[in-house]
Amino acid sequence: MNKTNQRRTFLKQVATGAAVLGTGILAAPFQSTANTVISTDVSDADEWFKQVKGKHRIIFDVSAPNGTSPFAWPRVFMMTNAKTGTPENECGVVVVLRHSAVPYAMNHQLWEKYKFGELFKINDDTTKAPAVKNPFWEPKPGTFKIPGLGEVQIGINELQASGVLFCVCDMALTVHSAIVAKSTNQDEAAVKQEWLAGILPGVQVAPSGIWAVGRAQEHGCAYCFAG
Repeated sequence: MNKTNQRRTFLKQVATGAAVLGTGILAAPFQSTANTVISTDVSDADEWFKQVKGKHRIIFDVSAPNGTSPFAWPRVFMMTNAKTGTPENECGVVVVLRHSAVPYAMNHQLWEKYKFGELFKINDDTTKAPAVKNPFWEPKPGTFKIPGLGEVQIGINELQASGVLFCVCDMALTVHSAIVAKSTNQDEAAVKQEWLAGILPGVQVAPSGIWAVGRAQEHGCAYCFAG
């Protein structure tokens, strides 16, 4: 019974953290980690945004898990632009992972250790149970199919190979890692550092997801809400 109650308390605290992000009450959660030295330098984000190129530019704002949409829509954008004469290399596509979509920016090991599938309500399409690994990182061939189109390559690594840029919200990483650390009696700074170390290759850590949405639009990206 104690384990069950602890789990319920843990999930409740995570949900509370999500609510904190949604309401903008950010001061308290950040005080304990504000001076932490981390290996990922968010000041690089402005330079990173200079990579956005192309005639047609768009930013997909992903604030929550939303099935395959956050990853299928970038592919559809490029496919349909190709049909109207614009190849992939002339499309500028940015995907911002923020709020409760941040686990998509992290590797399989962190998904398994911290039970991201359970915590963030992300199920494995095959087992229908909470996902134990990142479903969009290096998926097996044939994993994703769209009716009428067949197999589509919408893994993060596959989209990156087509020029799609991904970034993740540092604010959300800070809040969620702090909640998890407190619930599991771990050091907040240590958990945050572990999460940063587990960020997928090529994914930029941005000061915040909202900051990234604004920067993308400053670089000429049209806005599309994707979750």
